[in-house]
Amino acid sequence: MDTYNNPNNLVLEDRYELIDVIGEGGMAMVYRALDRRLNRYVAVKIMRPEMAQEAEFRQRFFAESHAVAMLSSPNIVAVYDVSHSADIEYIVMELVDGITLKHYMERKGPIPWREAVYFAKQIARALAHAHAKGVVHRDIKPQNMLLLRDGTLKVGDFGIAALENEVAEESGTAVGSIHYIAPEQIRGESPDARSDLYSLGVVMYEMLTGQKPYNGDTVGEIAVKHMNTDPVPPTKLVPDIPPELEHITLKAMNANIFERYQSAEEIIRDLDRFAIIQTQQEDEAEVVAMETPSVVPVRSVSEMSKEKFRRRKRRSTRVSFLSGTFGVLVVALFLVFYLLHNFLQDYFPDKGSEDRSAGHMLMPNFLGMSVDQILSNPENSVFDFEIVYLNSSGGDQINPSEYTVERQDPGVDTRVALKSGGTPVTLYVSTSVTQVPDVYNMDYRDATAVLRVSGYYVELIDELSETVPRNTVLAMSPAAGTPLEKGSWIYLTVSAGPETEYVSMPNLVGLSETAAINKIEEAELSYGGSEYVTSDLPAGTVIGQSEGSYNLIAAHSKVILRVSTGPEGA
Repeated sequence: MDTYNNPNNLVLEDRYELIDVIGEGGMAMVYRALDRRLNRYVAVKIMRPEMAQEAEFRQRFFAESHAVAMLSSPNIVAVYDVSHSADIEYIVMELVDGITLKHYMERKGPIPWREAVYFAKQIARALAHAHAKGVVHRDIKPQNMLLLRDGTLKVGDFGIAALENEVAEESGTAVGSIHYIAPEQIRGESPDARSDLYSLGVVMYEMLTGQKPYNGDTVGEIAVKHMNTDPVPPTKLVPDIPPELEHITLKAMNANIFERYQSAEEIIRDLDRFAIIQTQQEDEAEVVAMETPSVVPVRSVSEMSKEKFRRRKRRSTRVSFLSGTFGVLVVALFLVFYLLHNFLQDYFPDKGSEDRSAGHMLMPNFLGMSVDQILSNPENSVFDFEIVYLNSSGGDQINPSEYTVERQDPGVDTRVALKSGGTPVTLYVSTSVTQVPDVYNMDYRDATAVLRVSGYYVELIDELSETVPRNTVLAMSPAAGTPLEKGSWIYLTVSAGPETEYVSMPNLVGLSETAAINKIEEAELSYGGSEYVTSDLPAGTVIGQSEGSYNLIAAHSKVILRVSTGPEGA
């Protein structure tokens, strides 16, 4: 079958009509094809005939394809169908209309931090989903990522790209992946989820700087640098890169596998937290630069710096209460607010002064302003203000500079009549300085929710405890009852329970059921039974596992296998 030279009019299984070649790798060719049954265009990857003759590659290609077909993420190129026969091996995938991230980076050069974080989070979400299903990519690089017109990024070739590179290496072809490969892969060790995170760190480095961290005249020279050389800090190449983002990037690509991020969720949390804090800082800087009158925030002397607190703890893990979606919304809302209030306001009349000569006006916007700001402005002398303090007891000593407007009546842009004694306006105000709630001995999830509602950021620090139940708050800083400004950080020390022994979950997909059970027991885990399902794989082949490959799980945990019973009707 001369599929490779003349694909026109070739139809696979009376369904997939091959149209033209759109890519090729060391072990397969990729075609644009029409799915006649669903009337949609797809990508079909067909294993080269010379590779299909190798039983080991056929088995691995098919097993990996089935594993990837279980993935379902908006940031992963979807696998629709897998075919396994004596004549041809192919997989049918989503046809993505876009360009590779590599192509985008080559055209644009260094990418601004917001854009780089946006792409990095999409890659990390794809990795988090795949790793949870036991699938490791093993070849994360810009060439394997497709960028759509709407900014969505999709990672392709999960579990398959590395096999193609093995073929390229055996044939003596230069492998572009050497620039992104993790040190443990270079040493011949089995890659795991953390290896993908190293490669993600390298991609982030290249996005931010426009350069790869390691270059050399030979593959061997580059490999040695991955294992033994620290990269040039990104800020030395592009000074505008925020230092915290540089820290995240370098931690992701740490050569020591135990000192880099241990899961994709960890890097997503740090990226979310960084984006929120960086946006707030830039927001404050813009306000200062524009010399906009503002109230200096009152901070408690009891608020402890993070570095000081970290030095008192040996083990910490950081969790932001805000999700990635909220972080994106914060950035978007800030941009909209900035544009409206700094660029578009010149195109619209001052509503507060509109038609005053006729005895009417539109109510100004007092929301977010301090009581001092409002009362000290001469233009507001036409109003008779009633101030309602929402979170102040009768005995409190009120400082108007600490109170800002949460609600106003009449509302913004309401048309009101001007009165000789002053137009009545009610302002509902609250203070940004409140007392820290007491969450001691609470479950950390409930405690985080309480502090979140109170307007604080939360950082969790794990600490082993033989007596206090797991997930219980052991201590908090600042202490409960401390006056503290909203938006400050509160540190909760949380019981991690007694010390637990963890082991690495082996990859069992593609093994026989007996071999998988033996491997489970060798890893100090417990076999929890098998679920038998029909599939195109030979009967007795493991096609899934209850725990993700290479994840660290408690020793003696039960692992359940999904085992093929062979094709239906066989």
